[in-house]
Amino acid sequence: MPQKKRESISILKKGRIDITRSGMAYVIVENENIDILVRPSDFGNAFHGDTVKVEITKENPRTKRKEGRVVEVLHRKQTEFVGHMDIGDKKAYFIPDTQKVIPDFLIPPEKLNNAKHQDVVVVRLVEWPTKNRHPRGEVVTILQADQVSDIAMKEILTENSFPITFEKEIIAEAQRVQDSINEAEIKKRKDYRDVLTITIDPADAKDFDDALSIKKIDNDLYEIGVHIADVSHYVQEGSALDTAAYARATSVYLPDRVAPMLPERISNELCSLRPKEDKLTFSAIFHINTKAEIKKYWLDKTVIHSNHRFTYEEVQETIEQKKGIYLEEILLLNDMAQTLRKQRFQKGAINFSSQEIRFKLDEKGTPIGIIIKESKQAHQLVEEFMLLANRIVAEHVHKIKVNNKAIPFPYRIHDEPDTQKLLPFIDFARKHGHTFNVSTPKTIAESFNSMLRDVKGKPEQHVLEQLGIRTMAKASYAMADIGHYGLAFEHYCHFTSPIRRYPDIMVHRILFDCLQNAPLIDKKMEEKCKHSSERERAAMESERAANKYKQVEYMRNFLGQVFEAVISGVTSFGLFVETVAHKCEGLVSIQSLAAYDDFRLVEGDYCLVGRRSGRQFKMGDKLFIQVAAASLAKRQLDYEWVIDGHKKQANN
Repeated sequence: MPQKKRESISILKKGRIDITRSGMAYVIVENENIDILVRPSDFGNAFHGDTVKVEITKENPRTKRKEGRVVEVLHRKQTEFVGHMDIGDKKAYFIPDTQKVIPDFLIPPEKLNNAKHQDVVVVRLVEWPTKNRHPRGEVVTILQADQVSDIAMKEILTENSFPITFEKEIIAEAQRVQDSINEAEIKKRKDYRDVLTITIDPADAKDFDDALSIKKIDNDLYEIGVHIADVSHYVQEGSALDTAAYARATSVYLPDRVAPMLPERISNELCSLRPKEDKLTFSAIFHINTKAEIKKYWLDKTVIHSNHRFTYEEVQETIEQKKGIYLEEILLLNDMAQTLRKQRFQKGAINFSSQEIRFKLDEKGTPIGIIIKESKQAHQLVEEFMLLANRIVAEHVHKIKVNNKAIPFPYRIHDEPDTQKLLPFIDFARKHGHTFNVSTPKTIAESFNSMLRDVKGKPEQHVLEQLGIRTMAKASYAMADIGHYGLAFEHYCHFTSPIRRYPDIMVHRILFDCLQNAPLIDKKMEEKCKHSSERERAAMESERAANKYKQVEYMRNFLGQVFEAVISGVTSFGLFVETVAHKCEGLVSIQSLAAYDDFRLVEGDYCLVGRRSGRQFKMGDKLFIQVAAASLAKRQLDYEWVIDGHKKQANN
């Protein structure tokens, strides 16, 4: 009897496909060191960044290098693309404007939405049948071809999977949500409409998702309310609005626009805690004394009526000049906030200073100036009470158990530092006179804070701060409640920004269930945490790319001019330097330095050293540079070192 032929067993892997500019691709599999090579003919219908299932077709037994082919797309990274239309007599095609390898889209006549030949458009993927060479799409937006900056911002959003518009059914659902607050709903809540309540936000803010209330109880005891927009009341779980919010998971803040997580009807109208309007909120209420000691707290749904909308600048002026509306209340809140802040640092929180770079834009969104904003007491006033509410909510939920098990919950976590990763930074800090005690995580934090105090105002401050931040683990969302190292909190979550962060909506829903003594077990919580963390990173990438674009757009005005700069990064291919006046970073390439000497990288010292002259370029060093090139397409600034820059700068 003849033996049956043994069937070969296919090895399938799940990973993210990274298509390079050369046209080749690699599938990156989690927890595997070697990526899987995929040739263009084996992409299937995958786009760059998609999560795919790949079949291994070849493996080198010596090097363990693998080749494969995509057999299935599990998740699309990007479904909207920017490009231009190519419309012929019989068919219409969309040509994506990207350096990645993406096929042209076939656009059926009924999906053109009035787009004409050569129009710059945003197209949404509709389908890509496996056997078809071209994906099918629909035009969702026609862009003005002359608005280069606007198109660039939209490209950045779509590249990172953030849709630039909401689908019609999402807008329609938002419009159907009732804006009136009936008496039946008010009776379910604690009524804080007669308690003095204020909001404090940036001057250009359009959505106000948090408010503070204050009421005196006796000589040294106050009731402080942290009131957060009750987004979960309006966005029902499983609705189209909810699905769209979860897919985005966060709002994205670019220099000239916001790509919101929720439609304006929700974020700027119904849920925005505007002054002189009744609003539904979810609140953390504290009985707290002037030493910032919490005597008791409660969490509940409320209704509020904001008395006044402050900007940060107005509150800062009130604090500094000791005059203005609600002076006593603001000074009291500020004193409490500063005490809470001091307590955090005493417990081991790390005091990295925050400096925000913002662009001054004209009516077309073109940068005409740069504003450097630092965290002042007005910002810290709001920050400390938001941190307090976030911490107390996390602590409250942490205590609740179902069948002796923790409730699935999206904690905001920040892991302790990896000592091995810290060592190069510690060696570098030692060369600037700073020593680190790495015996415990607490002593590491104390060492960081000691260093940060010592370097304040010194030339090396920015460099040591930036390098120190890079050594830290990245904060993320997770079910594992490991605490937040940077804030020195044992338990922490995000409760205070549900208009712009989806994890906050999840926290509101879970907390409400707990308050109703009916906590639910969400078996997909870990997946939701991972998704939220990934979307947060994508938003940060978008914001970095957009800021870089605006830097380049701004510095084009100064081509050929000389500026003082600080070395912010050192690599084998050159120096990253940041102009002192504008905080705009560019590259002094190793090729341009070759005219002066043969420079080599000394990694441990973060410096380039000239072989002949011994000339050193170190992190934190000041030098003069000339703006050589500004490429909007590459989002890249090229600088050149100028030896006698102080003389040439005078001639600018």
